[in-house]
Amino acid sequence: MRYFWVGAAGAGGAITRYAIGLAIGSQRFPWATLLINVTGSFLLGFLLTYATERHLSPTVATAVTVGFLGAYTTFSTFAWESFVLGDTGRAGVAAVYVAVSVAGGLVAAWGGYELARTVFPKT
Repeated sequence: MRYFWVGAAGAGGAITRYAIGLAIGSQRFPWATLLINVTGSFLLGFLLTYATERHLSPTVATAVTVGFLGAYTTFSTFAWESFVLGDTGRAGVAAVYVAVSVAGGLVAAWGGYELARTVFPKT
């Protein structure tokens, strides 16, 4: 049954990612992917902290983290966009995109972790 919930949540994550991409549109800088990956990192940090410290059901935790957030975030698009930026003579922009994505994702994951620990302290 857990496979079903991962798949259903994954569909929701993929649709959400697609909708954000359409809303932001195509630009010279991959803002949609940056936003999606950083917010996904924040949510993953928050939800995994909550799940482990508050003992969230493994089925729910797996569906949301692996299913929804796994489909919502996108490493492959990030890699492709970084490659295309560099391949089209925008290596500096590509380097900034990679640095901001990695640093932003790490800071966001830490922020989600800290927020979950503040809002839901261990009992």
